[in-house]
Amino acid sequence: MKKVMVGSENAVKVAAVRRVLSPNFTVAGMSAVSGVSDQPFSDQETREGAVNRAWYAQKNADIGIGLEGGVQPEGKNIYLCSWGALTDGTAVWTAGGARILLPERIAVMLHNGVELKTAVDHYTQLENTHQNEGAVGILTAGQVDRTALFHHIVSLLYGRWIYQTGRRF
Repeated sequence: MKKVMVGSENAVKVAAVRRVLSPNFTVAGMSAVSGVSDQPFSDQETREGAVNRAWYAQKNADIGIGLEGGVQPEGKNIYLCSWGALTDGTAVWTAGGARILLPERIAVMLHNGVELKTAVDHYTQLENTHQNEGAVGILTAGQVDRTALFHHIVSLLYGRWIYQTGRRF
């Protein structure tokens, strides 16, 4: 069976990949360096982190997938953004996810250098939200959680890979 390595040990990200690629692939997670700041502050930086994680993870598998969460400022507003990348070692495919406006209190914390996961935990008075529903789950009252957001991105990536390579393994 072909192996997919996720460039993260975050259970939410690994679960999202498993939902799309199991039972056709063995899926595992590993620690991977994103090569970007701890809090990516643009689509470009967030996408770059996903690409770096995918390439790093692919060294240990047939396919590497990187998933990265970040934020995108637009004027006074800051939006949550998420990006993914898939590589089979020959090329890389990228896809982005839905956006949601972050509350002003979270945006202020981000502008003051606080990481999103810390800002959301402080805002909600919860712990480890990034390992669970994530900001998107909280801000949509559970209608869309972080796993679902990344599941959608992985579906886009896998579909593009199949379309462009004609392979399914």
